[in-house]
Amino acid sequence: QVQLVESGGGLVQAGGSLRLSCAASGGTFSNNDMAWFRQGPGKEREFVAGIRRSGHDTYYADSVKGRLCISRDNAKNTVWLQMNGLKPEDTAVYYCAASGAYYSSIPTTRYGYAYWGQGTQVTVSS
Repeated sequence: QVQLVESGGGLVQAGGSLRLSCAASGGTFSNNDMAWFRQGPGKEREFVAGIRRSGHDTYYADSVKGRLCISRDNAKNTVWLQMNGLKPEDTAVYYCAASGAYYSSIPTTRYGYAYWGQGTQVTVSS
């Protein structure tokens, strides 16, 4: 059973940067598409960024494209989310997720992901 442990969240000023990390165990990491989701106060959980099993294909929500970058190292069983140019509207709990089945493209809804981390809080102040 896949387990995901996140770290790297915190408080940052607008325009600042953070790097979130997600360490995976309990499965074959390279078999899973990986993604980051976030859920802000009073909002639905939304897709932020996804990366294919091989790491050779990525997809981003329009709201974060150009500012956030997802990457992975299958040898280290780790996926990262580098966040630059942070805005107050980026404030949310960020979740790491792993796909639960084969998909022909990177899933962009929560239904494509069977395994979830505990979440890490990112707060961006004005």
